Amino acid sequence: MRLAVTGREGQVAASLLEAGREDVKVIAIGRPQLDLARRGTVIEAITAAKPDIVVSAAAYTAVDQAEDEPELAFAVNAAGAGEVAQAAARLGVPVIHLSTDYVFDGTKDGPYLETDATAPIGVYGASKLAGEQAVASANSRHLILRTAWVYSPFGKNFAKTMLRLASDRDEIPVVADQWGNPTSALDIADAILHAAARLHRNEDFAAWGIYHLAGTGETNWSGFARHILDISGGLGGPSARVRDIAATDYPTKARRPVNSRLSSAKFASVFGWSAPVLQKSAREVVRRLLSR
Repeated sequence: MRLAVTGREGQVAASLLEAGREDVKVIAIGRPQLDLARRGTVIEAITAAKPDIVVSAAAYTAVDQAEDEPELAFAVNAAGAGEVAQAAARLGVPVIHLSTDYVFDGTKDGPYLETDATAPIGVYGASKLAGEQAVASANSRHLILRTAWVYSPFGKNFAKTMLRLASDRDEIPVVADQWGNPTSALDIADAILHAAARLHRNEDFAAWGIYHLAGTGETNWSGFARHILDISGGLGGPSARVRDIAATDYPTKARRPVNSRLSSAKFASVFGWSAPVLQKSAREVVRRLLSR
């Protein structure tokens, strides 16, 4: 099976490249050959990869900067994502598109289901929701996977930031009134490979649509920071005290959902895959970050 993934340096793309198996060839396509902000580059680049399945992972992810660059955010996350799905449709293959918890406003009391109403509160979330709609419109054979709080040994992410800050600080203030499911990109890659294998061997698969794919275990940002630093300290790495603060004490240009919890029960039911518990996934990422 040939799996073409958009983006080369993103956390999920890097995790997929690493997780490729003997029977799965992962081809990462990125700039300049494929630039989601430049119409016309997408179809040619994806066609050249000759994929059996396309993974739409590349995105504009600068949440705060998106407030100042809405045109670029929508060009990449909406129009670009739609073009990726269209390219897959022209080749007669499915597309697996990654989306986000930011399509919700965070006011629900409990984990979000796929059937809950969307209501993004910022440009980034609105652009990703428009991308979901563009993907669904362009290719009927689509899986849209909403995930949240992604961390990994690759790229920029919260786990890396906490370890870096702990290396020269005794105390780190971290927001304690936003909740979600930290999700390892290593686990996302494993889930995508699991789902892709199912799609590849089952031509009659019909359960297309939106799924939530998040880590097992909910916490707030300060709790997640404590998990990371406790694991690091136990492995001989940097550690520090975590001080709870309110989101209002750490103002950002873009508002964040107070509740980003996602129920992944539908994905588990259809594909028979669930993420490991938070402590196990976090330990693997922290171990690898420290080994560097």
